Amino acid sequence: MTTYDTIDEANEAIAQKIITAQPTLVDVVRAKTVIPELEARLILHAGPPIAFDDMPDPVQGAAIGAALFEGWADDEESARRICSEEVEFAPNNDYGAVGAMGGILSANLPVFVVENRTDGNRAYTTMHEGEGKVLRFGVYDESVGDHLVWMRDVLGTALSKALKMLPDGGLAVNPILAQAVAMGDEFHVRNTAASSLVFRELGPKLIQVGLSQRDLESVVDFVAGNINFFLTLAMASAKATLDAAATIQDGSIVTCLTRNGREFAIRVSGLGDRWFTGPEDELETLFFPGFTEDDACPDCGDSAILEAYGLGGPVAVAAPSVQQMVGTGEGGFDEALATSEEQDEIMVASNPNMPIPNWNFKGVPVGIDIRKVVATGIAPLITTAVMHKKAGIGMVGVGKVRASMPCFTAALEALSEARGLTPSS
Repeated sequence: MTTYDTIDEANEAIAQKIITAQPTLVDVVRAKTVIPELEARLILHAGPPIAFDDMPDPVQGAAIGAALFEGWADDEESARRICSEEVEFAPNNDYGAVGAMGGILSANLPVFVVENRTDGNRAYTTMHEGEGKVLRFGVYDESVGDHLVWMRDVLGTALSKALKMLPDGGLAVNPILAQAVAMGDEFHVRNTAASSLVFRELGPKLIQVGLSQRDLESVVDFVAGNINFFLTLAMASAKATLDAAATIQDGSIVTCLTRNGREFAIRVSGLGDRWFTGPEDELETLFFPGFTEDDACPDCGDSAILEAYGLGGPVAVAAPSVQQMVGTGEGGFDEALATSEEQDEIMVASNPNMPIPNWNFKGVPVGIDIRKVVATGIAPLITTAVMHKKAGIGMVGVGKVRASMPCFTAALEALSEARGLTPSS
């Protein structure tokens, strides 16, 4: 293992790991196929460790839905009891996975398999379910279960076959990121371009996999019509990339940003798998008609892995249209540019392979340095969906939130103690 004389040298190496990674979607399978620990009554969730009884209501709802989906219970009451008393819960990030919003993952849910072909490691995530009544927002009625079965048995099987028909046996994600960031996506709130580009690559292959006419129509309609289909794929790609970067143990780069509805948490390259947690900041939300801040659930999800990668909030300038939803004041281009310029102050490099035209072709920023976060007082900015605080209602708005500063100060203190360095070293 290479050692580095200074943290700055290690951070440069980590940035290069991020820039040179080659995340590739290679398959769609049942989660237990790639995470065998799920064969037991284990459910994975977003964020740092949390007990079922401490989860926000929609996250509990998603766990209940998973218990029903797995056949562990026949009704809500028994599923709730099983989740509270019998099921083991653990963070997705401990198993190479990430999940949107509640982030619940169980054995027989279908997952994207993303391989970082530079380092050979893999990451996993559930496919994006579409909008409306979905498990990630804590909805668990019969229609949600039926949709998940269709996603697993029809959509997942079709995508698995289609991916194997591609020239390299998989779908390279970086070219899609590079094109879509130039087309106005920031990949957390807006994935319109990237989702369309995925369909351009996979659509012709889906026609060839041998589906019945009915199944083909349902698959094509879903993938073509889901403008956020790329979201979870981007998350798994960021996870595979940052897990490889985390193998360099001498740096101060954030390798995970996540939240469970109670706590915000980070991991840092120089500190292994240790969690550093802090209270969640208040969401700034544009609510859908009929909803107010009294309806909002505290922020949830592993999707902030996108900001850890350098997408989402840090590339606000690429998607000024998003500022109309998550911005303050006029919410226009000037605010988007100011946001990216601010976030760039806490990064260590930029990715020349992903230039942003309206940022003078500056590349996507990479590598959040905890030393810079503490020194400047600039916390990473995360764009996000906002869900109702009660299970079963779903999404109530979109907004933005700052990462919890106590996470970074605690991590920097731990890094200083571990390395015998001062915060400025």
